[in-house]
Amino acid sequence: MSSKIVGFMGKAQFRALLLVCGLALTAAAQIVAPAPKTVVFMTDFGVVDDSVAICRGVMYSIVPDLRIVDLSHQVTPFSILDGARFLYGATPYYPPGTVFVVVIDPTVGSTRKAIVAKSRRGQLFVLPDNGLLTLVEQRDGIEAVHEITNPAWMIGGKLSSTFHGRDIFSPVGAHVAAGEDWAQVGPEVAVKDLVRLDLKPAKLDANGLSASVIATDGPFGNLVTNIDADDFLKLGYLRGQSVTFTVAGKELTVPFVRTFSDVPLGKPLFYIDSRGHLGLAVNQGSFAAIYGIKPPAELLIPRAKK
Repeated sequence: MSSKIVGFMGKAQFRALLLVCGLALTAAAQIVAPAPKTVVFMTDFGVVDDSVAICRGVMYSIVPDLRIVDLSHQVTPFSILDGARFLYGATPYYPPGTVFVVVIDPTVGSTRKAIVAKSRRGQLFVLPDNGLLTLVEQRDGIEAVHEITNPAWMIGGKLSSTFHGRDIFSPVGAHVAAGEDWAQVGPEVAVKDLVRLDLKPAKLDANGLSASVIATDGPFGNLVTNIDADDFLKLGYLRGQSVTFTVAGKELTVPFVRTFSDVPLGKPLFYIDSRGHLGLAVNQGSFAAIYGIKPPAELLIPRAKK
């Protein structure tokens, strides 16, 4: 049959027809290919026992082809602030529709709400209402929130009072990632009623920047701030220039440089960290320990003098 077609059309025309058909099939496959169902999973459970694996198993039992990305399971135990900053750092790198399941829940079993929230970037968050969304809300905004009360979205006839990661957050996260109507988890909650950490959002005005030190960077003692690099650069400082500022009520003068080795050993520096935020460090030392700074702390940076 194909030889008759070739004879009728000519070889060049036949090849062109095959090429067009192939491109059409490829385009059609791309159009109908569903987006992967993705959950980004973060806890303070650690990895020495079976807790994380159990939660992953719950999600896989509901959505077998689910893709689970582990953000971290080594968050400082009970540190809502660390969880909030890891969400703040990771969310820009994931597309709309991504579901974040976060279980850092020091008051598990109490009257605190379990919620699903949607940001204005179109990402969904399944977590306890304890301040974990503070930094994401300050940057992206929160569009809507529902409290998780629907037992059909949970597992088990009798919920544990201490393992809501397994019984509530994991199954809800899987159902949401599968594309089910997340509003069915329970009643709507006013966004204004969300629990928030006491962190001052970065604010740029005529006087300069007022912001917060939100964490220390792992074991190194670098200070992590909620100041985006672009906002800091609007103050008019150039690399190599000294910056006089106030942190936790202490006035200091520190050079703004590219990296740690741009200053002598044991000397402080301002730099743009790997997440694109302003950071404070000491070359091969701990800024937090040397200057006695414990997050959260207020940070005030004036505009550069002309």
